[in-house]
Amino acid sequence: MNRQAKAQLDAQLRHRINAGRVAVRDQVAFFGRQFGDVASEWKEDDTRVTFADFAISEKLFAELRRDFPQDDYCSEEASPLDEVLELEARFAWVVDPIDGTNNYALGCPFCAISLALLLDGEPVYGFIYDHSTKDLLEGGPGRGLLRNQKKLDRNKTVADAQTMVGLHFPMPAKELERLAPLLAKYRARCLGSGALSAAYVATGYLTGVIDHRIKVWDIAAAYALCRAAGLQWTFIEASPFPLRRFHPKMGFTPYYAGADSFVAELNALS
Repeated sequence: MNRQAKAQLDAQLRHRINAGRVAVRDQVAFFGRQFGDVASEWKEDDTRVTFADFAISEKLFAELRRDFPQDDYCSEEASPLDEVLELEARFAWVVDPIDGTNNYALGCPFCAISLALLLDGEPVYGFIYDHSTKDLLEGGPGRGLLRNQKKLDRNKTVADAQTMVGLHFPMPAKELERLAPLLAKYRARCLGSGALSAAYVATGYLTGVIDHRIKVWDIAAAYALCRAAGLQWTFIEASPFPLRRFHPKMGFTPYYAGADSFVAELNALS
């Protein structure tokens, strides 16, 4: 890619990053008004969905489509549910309008809006609105990690934090047995939001995270945040990236991520 092409691509990315930030922020007030006071129902996979999930997804994408009609748009709450979306555009957006829907519906603050920007199927930038702190986390590889548009010093957080690992249950029995030495050392946190668990690794609150029950829309934005922080991310099975096809009933994408020391300890377990 020559210099002119690189400059054009960078301009396209910056335009989308700015638009993505505005689009997420525009949903924060509605997100807050519905928190803990929204009707919900249960989906076939035994996960909760609310009116706010659909509304935020539609409003957010409608705003982005005005500027980027040629991009692909992927949402957990896509309609129709049986449609497989072939990603053919160079840029794609992946949203989880409410990550931690059960928490959200019941009034537990660990929930988030998660939006990822993909280039050629790879997450290059992510936005996660953390309702528990009212912060907007964002970033991507080569672009740094930000909290409310200010550079975030992960090392400072790490220096003040305990050694903690984020987990998601239920977990395969054999895997839980394998992790016993690690769990005897690390404190565990189970937040009920896959996006926030991975995002807190990026910010330094958590040393690492292990999740076997996660979907691509839960972690696409957090994946970009962790890469921005220079952290290791390993998919236990096939990587979903580059993302070429999207379906609301896609399978789990188990992974672990964290600081080098944490990943080394995890890899050393038999």
